[in-house]
Amino acid sequence: MTSRQAAIYGVSGPELSSDEIDFISEAKPLGFIIFSRNIISLEQVSNLISHLKSFVKDDETLVLIDQEGGRVARLRPPLIREYPKAEIYGKIYELNPVNAMRAAYLGAVLMAKDLLRLGINVDCTPCLDLSLPQTSDVIGDRAFSKHPEVVGALGQTVAQGFLDEGALPVIKHIPGHGHGTVDSHESLPIVEASLDELVNDFAPFRQCNYLPLAMTGHLMFNAIDAENVSTQSAKLIEKVIRGHIGFDGLLMTDDISMKALSPDKGITLHAENALRAGCDVILHCNGDASEMFPLMETLPRLTGRALERADKAMKLLSSKTSKIDAATAEEEWKELISAHFPESPKNV
Repeated sequence: MTSRQAAIYGVSGPELSSDEIDFISEAKPLGFIIFSRNIISLEQVSNLISHLKSFVKDDETLVLIDQEGGRVARLRPPLIREYPKAEIYGKIYELNPVNAMRAAYLGAVLMAKDLLRLGINVDCTPCLDLSLPQTSDVIGDRAFSKHPEVVGALGQTVAQGFLDEGALPVIKHIPGHGHGTVDSHESLPIVEASLDELVNDFAPFRQCNYLPLAMTGHLMFNAIDAENVSTQSAKLIEKVIRGHIGFDGLLMTDDISMKALSPDKGITLHAENALRAGCDVILHCNGDASEMFPLMETLPRLTGRALERADKAMKLLSSKTSKIDAATAEEEWKELISAHFPESPKNV
């Protein structure tokens, strides 16, 4: 892979501005992330993605999206089909694990097909956080279950659906957002749970630790590091994410511009602290030029283990012919869901 900046950026709108073109041409980041503000039509978003990929002609470029299903979906009907929230698969699992696993797998296959047609090759899913009584609504029904083994099993099968189509999943929000009681977009969740309690939060990530990409959560785990938010904690990343969980793939931050990270301290400082702590790649989502351009000017190129992890992930992307027919998969998927939820999948 050619020299790429250790960053993934959002852009401001449905087309690139002249300033964005200039900065991206120079920075050549590892990838980009697409949001609703970037989407008008399928043709338009496909053209935008082609433009983004054109800046690195001899390599693949990662193009990410948050397309979980349910309320977290940047692409919606009539552009693509609607997908259920993760909680639905967890509820089916309680009744029939085999049906749940098959439905989750087929849903992932169909979603990958939808995204790959547009040039999007990475989906920020599955969410491996637990759904606990105290879990913030920012997670809520985005979680499969409160049971670690159910979350891990469904996470594995969703990830495999993407990989089988030649797309990459991103497990999140490592090491677990289940004990977070506030929305990290707005403030810093401070977790007082003991290490023994947190082992359950870590368990689904341990089960999925072989996957290529993971996204951090911005939380303060007092039992592990009471001074640094997890994304900027060398102790947590080394001992929990790389150690106990055993994840050795490419580790990206959650959006570095989220308010959990004290915006008054400066975006470039937060990014530098995250890289210094052991994150491989900075994710910056909001497309705000006043933040993005300083990051593009200062962030380093991928080197060492981070570069190796990025290369390894890139090699999993492929243009292979899918073994699953979309129409057949959709029919079976809908039947599996409607067997437990008579409503159409779009209503669940």
